[in-house]
Amino acid sequence: MEKPTRPGRDSFKAFKTLQTRWIDNDIYGHMNNVVHYSLFDTAVNSWLIDAGLLDIAQGETTYLVVETGCKYFAEMAFPDTITAGIRISHIGRSSVKYEIALFRNEDNLASAKGFFVHVQVTRTNHQPARLTDAQKTALAQILA
Repeated sequence: MEKPTRPGRDSFKAFKTLQTRWIDNDIYGHMNNVVHYSLFDTAVNSWLIDAGLLDIAQGETTYLVVETGCKYFAEMAFPDTITAGIRISHIGRSSVKYEIALFRNEDNLASAKGFFVHVQVTRTNHQPARLTDAQKTALAQILA
């Protein structure tokens, strides 16, 4: 198995600052691995809201996560402040693949790097919905 590369902050185009919580630590004294996925989800969805691409209350479409993954490089724990670096590696017909890195405090190298794939779906029946040209243009702002 090839050793994954630990990305730096300069590899990402958008950033969200997130605060760890006391409950994020596990019995081993570091942030439990499932918390990383929650941070990925929070970072991407808050970026989408800020970019006007997601209306969680009244939008006709929403996004479902259909695939995820994560590589861990270094421990994080409460009370660390996490900066999530976000970039897009693929824009499809109705899907987007995000790559997210979590940077601990002022570290320039990621403590974890993950990805997830969103599929845009209709809110009413969760059927795939084609991304509009305007959405693709907005998403392309952080295309790797």
